[in-house]
Formats: sequence, C-alpha cells, structure tokens
Amino acid sequence: MKTLRRYIFREVALSVGFATLAFVALFFFFDMVDELRSVGVAGGSYPLSTALLYVLLRQPQHIYELLPITVLIGTIFVMARLAQNSEFTIMRTSGMGPWKALGTVLILGLLFATGTFAIGDYIAPASERAAQIVQARQFGPLSAGATGAWLKEQQGSDAYAVNVRALEPDGLMRGVRIFGFDADGHVLMTVHAQQGRFNADGWDLTGVQRNVFAHPASDQAQVQRLAEDTWHWPTQITPTMVAASLLNPQKMATLDLFNYVRHLQANGQSAQRYEIELWHKVFYPLSCLVMVVLSLPFGYLHFRSGGIAGYVFGGVMAGISFFLLNNVFGFAGNLQNWSPWLSAAAPGLIYSVLSLAAFSWLVLRR
Repeated sequence: MKTLRRYIFREVALSVGFATLAFVALFFFFDMVDELRSVGVAGGSYPLSTALLYVLLRQPQHIYELLPITVLIGTIFVMARLAQNSEFTIMRTSGMGPWKALGTVLILGLLFATGTFAIGDYIAPASERAAQIVQARQFGPLSAGATGAWLKEQQGSDAYAVNVRALEPDGLMRGVRIFGFDADGHVLMTVHAQQGRFNADGWDLTGVQRNVFAHPASDQAQVQRLAEDTWHWPTQITPTMVAASLLNPQKMATLDLFNYVRHLQANGQSAQRYEIELWHKVFYPLSCLVMVVLSLPFGYLHFRSGGIAGYVFGGVMAGISFFLLNNVFGFAGNLQNWSPWLSAAAPGLIYSVLSLAAFSWLVLRR
C-alpha cells in the first residue's frame, strides 16, 4: 500500500507541478506585456531588467491563487489516466478500497494545503513587498489615490484621525496630518508634517506645523500655533497598519491582517472587507482538500481510449468557476454585510458538498 501511495503522490505532484508551471508562464507573459508599456517611462529610468524583476517578484502571488485550480486539474488528469490504463482497477483489486483511496488523496490534499498556506502567508507577502519597493523606486512612493491613507486611533478619551499621503519603500512617510479630538468632539490639535518615521513608541515627525486648541469655559477657543523642526507623537499605529491601508489586503499575511482588523474594530472603523479577506486566508488553503476529493471519482470511470482531454477541460472549468465564486462571494459579502467567515467559506462548502456527492454516487454506490 505504501508503494501505491508513493506512486500516486509522485504522479500527482508531477502533474500539478506541470499545470502550475503552465499557468504561471501564461500569467508571466500577460504581466510582462502589461509592464512593457511602462518601460522607458519615468525619465527613461525604468529599464527592461527592472520590469522583468518586478514581474518575477509578483509570480508567487499568482502561484498562491492558482494552486487549488492546478491541484484539481493535475489530480483529475492522473486519476483519469490511471482509469484509462486500468492501473486504478489493479490498485483496487490490490486492496485499495474507497476509504483507503479517500484517505490517500486527503493526505495529498493536506500536503498541498500546507504548501498553499506557506506560499500565501510567507513567500507571497514578502515577494509582493519587494515588488512594491522595486516599483516605488521607479515611480515614487506608495499611495492610495489623491488623499492617501486614513487611519483612526483612540488614546484614552481622545480620538485621533491620521492621514498619510504616501509611504516610501524605506518606511518614510510623506504628507502626515493628525487631527485630535476630545470626548466632546472638540478639536484638540491639528498637525501637518512634511515627513515622518516610525519609532518603537510612536512617530518622529519633521517639518511640523501644529495648532493646539484650548477650550475654556467661555465659547471662545484659543489657538496656539507652533512651528517645530521635529516632534514626537506617541502612537500604536505600526508600519504594517499604514501599509495595510495602502496595499491590497489579499497580499498581506494572516497575522498582519488579524492585527489590522483588531485595530479597526478597537477604533470603531468598518473592518468587513478585511475580515472577509482574513477568513479567506484561513479557508483558501483548505480548498486543496476539496479539490482532491472532487477528482477522486474520475479514477472510477470506465473508458478505454480518449476522453482524458475532455475531463481535464472539465477540471479547468470547475477550477475557474471556483475562483470566480470566491470573488463573487467576497464582493457580495462586503456589499450585503454578510458574516465574514460565511462569505469566505461558502465556495469551499459548496464544492465540498459537490465532491462528497460525486464520491458517494460514483464510488460507494456504483
């Protein structure tokens, strides 16, 4: 039985690796064509080599997104080929019953799920940060539209609204604005700083213009205007939180997303979009388990010649539909304010029901 499992593992791993390589090569071509439009821009300082490096650094994110699909395609191809060559029939007569076959593919799916999690949580975020640094050095700092990133923080009874216009690759913030309010909603201070850097216990700002407001018993507020070269603002807002408001949450690690969601919830901000993405990060690797179970019934089909191409095409369509369903439920959950975990888990649950139904009908009952 160990020999049979090793054989299946090897064949599936080779098939999934080939399918992943083919899809990544296709995405690499599309990304490179899109990036070639910027070569020579930025004063001619964006060479082809830099564009190639940027595109290469973006590929781990594509691998993470494609793995459940390629796992389905590769496993379907192997199972259909084993059935066509009667190899799977021999395995069944050698003692590999339906439950042992299911356990074999579940172990395989668990390995793929672990790899998917490792790529999506460690390799892809680091690679995306490196890609952003490469691009920022050519086209300027990270920014979210014309207004930049907005964050909130509660410090005791006082509330602060913070705006960062742009973030440099080395962590330098540009165009920092801070607005402080007391418990009654009165403005305590406004701060405009040209630059800022992160510190262990706050931000070190330079080129600072501060307006400090005093609210005496009378209705006349008093304003003190201060111009300072440097000023330290104690805050718990970390570089990861600022980057999170500027970057796509799909490209963040699970722990970073979790900390950012807690920060948003603690300060009364909407975290629906980031909660859905957080749960998506949790459930997405587990979809590899669903895909291998969905492919198992193909080993029990009876055909002698041809037909593999049709089944592989069906696997491609099923994989694409799963990818689209993930996006649809993510957008719908954000718009309709659905439960975040349900929005993220629904596609996997739907395909789990389909895979178990196919396994029950084609394997256990036939």
